[in-house]
This record gives sequence, C-alpha cells and structure tokens, in this order.
Amino acid sequence: MIVLSVGMPRAGSGWHYNLIHDLMETTGCADARDIRERYRLQKILTEVNCNIGVLSARRLGLVMIPALMNTFVIKAHAGPTAASRLLAGLGMLRITYIYRDPRDAMLSAYDFGQRALTKGRPNAFSHLSDFEKSVDFMMEYVRIWEKWMKERNVLIARYEDLLTNYEVESAKLVDYLKLDRTSPQVQAVVEKYRPGAAEGQQGLHFFKGKIGRFRESYSEEQKSLLKQKLSAHLPRMGYAE
Repeated sequence: MIVLSVGMPRAGSGWHYNLIHDLMETTGCADARDIRERYRLQKILTEVNCNIGVLSARRLGLVMIPALMNTFVIKAHAGPTAASRLLAGLGMLRITYIYRDPRDAMLSAYDFGQRALTKGRPNAFSHLSDFEKSVDFMMEYVRIWEKWMKERNVLIARYEDLLTNYEVESAKLVDYLKLDRTSPQVQAVVEKYRPGAAEGQQGLHFFKGKIGRFRESYSEEQKSLLKQKLSAHLPRMGYAE
C-alpha cells in the first residue's frame, strides 16, 4: 500500500508529509527514499519528500510495483484522477489532504520564491513575481481543493486546525492510519511534530507560518480583489472574508 500525502502548496504539506512518514515508520514500513533508489524511480519521485507530481495512471502504476511488497509514503500537490480513485477503492492508496487559507498560502509562496531568488537559487515559486501571478497560481490550487473535497475516504485536514488543535487533529491522523495511539513510538513522533516543538527545524514547519498574515501584508485593494475571487470558496473552506 501507498500512503499519499497531498497538500496545497505552502500549506504545511511538508510538515504533514514528514509527520505521516515518521508515523508510518513506527510500523516498520519502507522509507520512500530507499524505494526511489532501489526501484530506480528518480524520474517519478523527487529527491525531497518523494513528490510524485501528477497522479497519472503511468506514474501511479510505476510506484505501485514496489507497493505490492512494501508500504511507504509519498507526496503530491496535484488533484485526484481516475487512477487515484481506482487504487484508493482497491485499498492500495490511502490519501490525506491538507489545505490552508489560500490568501496566506499565496503570500507564503511569493515570499519563499523571492527569498530563493535573492539567494541566487530560484525555486518552483520564483516565477511569482507579482500579486496577479500569485493569485492565478493559487486559484489553480483552490480548484484542486474543490476536487479533493468531493473525494471519498480521504482524510481532510486544515493547517490552522493542526496549529491550534493539534491534539485532536493528530489523533484523527493516527486513527486514519490505523496506528495505536498508546504506542510510545507513535506518541514520540506526535510530540516531535507538535507546533512549537518543531519551530525552526527544516522540514518540520515552514517560514512565517502565521494565521492571517495576509491581512497585514496586502493592501486594501489587494484584499478586496481576493475577497471577490474567493467569495464562493472561503466560507466552505472555513475562513472569514
């Protein structure tokens, strides 16, 4: 089986992936990085967090070969597909999805991309050179959020809930993964990734992951445009306009 950790970009998806990865590791399941090397999946899974990219039948088929003999955790930012639905229905894919207030996520994406440019090491967000490009980029992931919300048997999590109600949200995750909450190993992993305990550690949290930071960073005109663009989505996502 594969545990697929999907997330909106800059929504704590790296934190969520590593939490899930280490929780599953307590069962003795394989490390996806070892699977990547052993089965020569370097063109399918990225080196960092083993991101599969799109959930195409071809890509999922290739990672399912080692999944016949191993359980491991991979990551994605993409939307669901017929192939992912089929594999989830067969019990070969267990899926979690995390999202965040898209206004904070797009601000974080822009900041992260610009910081990388300043350091001379552009990343996947460095093309977001202005507000308009950031909006267009994030709206695509809002559409992906809509698709995941319609899927069955997917554990949906919000970054803000994990940050403010970690005890309850982490318990939901442990139960969904069918792990023993009373296990000392499981409890140790949960504590390792607790907000605050993980601050400043690369891969466990992310830079300036504050709730509502967009309200201080965007102009009134920009916030008004975001309200207009997201008015149909924010209430369903659980956010105030």
